[in-house]
Amino acid sequence: MRIEVIVQNAEEAKQAERLGADRLELVSAISEGGLTPSYGTIKTVLSQVSIPVQVMIRPHSYLYQYTDAEWKVIQEDIQAVLDLGGKGIVFGALTKENKVDETILQNLLKTFPSIDITFHRAFDETFDLIEAYKTLMNYPIRRILTSGGAENCVEGKDKLRELVQLSKEMDGPSIMPGAGLTADNITEIHEHVQSEEYHFGKAVRHNASFQKGFSQEVMQRLTDWKK
Repeated sequence: MRIEVIVQNAEEAKQAERLGADRLELVSAISEGGLTPSYGTIKTVLSQVSIPVQVMIRPHSYLYQYTDAEWKVIQEDIQAVLDLGGKGIVFGALTKENKVDETILQNLLKTFPSIDITFHRAFDETFDLIEAYKTLMNYPIRRILTSGGAENCVEGKDKLRELVQLSKEMDGPSIMPGAGLTADNITEIHEHVQSEEYHFGKAVRHNASFQKGFSQEVMQRLTDWKK
């Protein structure tokens, strides 16, 4: 069982690692759903933790469609992550019809063939989650962050279960539930969904706030749970 948590800077990253997180999602502008962090933030985080770091690559918070100019920025940001020693990114792109943008994915993987990709919750905006999953199976995507197309994992647990079963049957990208997970509901969600990794945000923070640090008590509960 693996636990991924959101971090915004090096201090949070070090604290999360110390408290038992297995992987980090590094973002900026969490109030906008998470955008690409600065070069300096990426550099300091990667240099100060030993657990895997998935760096958010998202140039803006409106839609998941990207122009040619934005695609050039995305490439520069990914190259910066690799130059700094990073290996993973969090990325997603959709067409105007809310389908997976295969053109961008093909270009990304052609340019960066060894990158570890988490396809983010743009997945939840697709017209058909099963169709979107089968599309992503054609690419070396490692995992998909999703709430099952619902506002949170509690509401989306049935679709999450279906997606996890599909991923196991077809040996495709793993399904990583995220949104609305807490130390109180993770057991119930896991028993229903049966994923192997889960993504936590503000629920592992003091007062459930991204302005606060991690709650040692909550992180300890999750560490004990995943054993």
